[in-house]
Amino acid sequence: MKGGKSKTESKRGDAKLAVNKKGAPAKARKPAGKGKAAKDPNKPKRPPSAFFVFMEEFRKQFNKEHPDNKAVSAVGKAAGAKWKSMSDAEKAPYVAKSEKRKVEYEKSMRAYNKKQAEGPTGGDEEESEKSVSEVNDDDDDDEGSAEEEDDD
Repeated sequence: MKGGKSKTESKRGDAKLAVNKKGAPAKARKPAGKGKAAKDPNKPKRPPSAFFVFMEEFRKQFNKEHPDNKAVSAVGKAAGAKWKSMSDAEKAPYVAKSEKRKVEYEKSMRAYNKKQAEGPTGGDEEESEKSVSEVNDDDDDDEGSAEEEDDD
């Protein structure tokens, strides 16, 4: 580069000239080591609301009536409009299904929380002591000895 500044030098100069607006730091970084907690795949899913129970049935019906429609947004808009126009009596079966699923969810959450409180001291730990490779190695030893006998 003839007489010019390198890219890194020009970036440093720009950083010094940058003006923080309303006291905001120039680079906002999250603290290292903190983040979202990992999701437990065994945790029960939350139950759907009455509207989403309605959507399950409405989606099937809508797709039969409009097989050419591929837009998800169109289904959602149509369902939302229909849901708003429905009376409470028409919504009642969906609300009842939603409440039933909510009770089942609460029951499964109590069981899940009880398992979490007990900790990992269960029958599963004994099985997990042996790694998958060790389990496979045990199987391979049996097969390997049979193959060695065939070679002799």
